[in-house]
Amino acid sequence: MNIKEAIKMIQDEKLQGYNMNERKDDRENEVVLMRENDKWIVYATDERASKVTNSQDIYLDEEEALDDFIDRLRAFNRLR
Repeated sequence: MNIKEAIKMIQDEKLQGYNMNERKDDRENEVVLMRENDKWIVYATDERASKVTNSQDIYLDEEEALDDFIDRLRAFNRLR
C-alpha cells in the first residue's frame, strides 16, 4: 500500500480521527502517522491528546507503517 491507496481507503470507508503526516499538535483520540528522517512513526493519542504509552511503533518500510496505521484507524473507528 502507498499513501494514495491509504487516502482512498480512508475516504471510501469514511474513517475519522487521524493525523497523516501533518505537522501540528496532536488532537485527542487520533491515530498518527509521521515521517521523520526516513522512518515512519505510528502511534495513538488518548482523550487528553497525549501519546498512549507503548503505542508507538517505528518502521523503515512505508508499506508496513501504512498497514499498521490503517489497521489501527479501522479498529479505532469500530470502537466509536
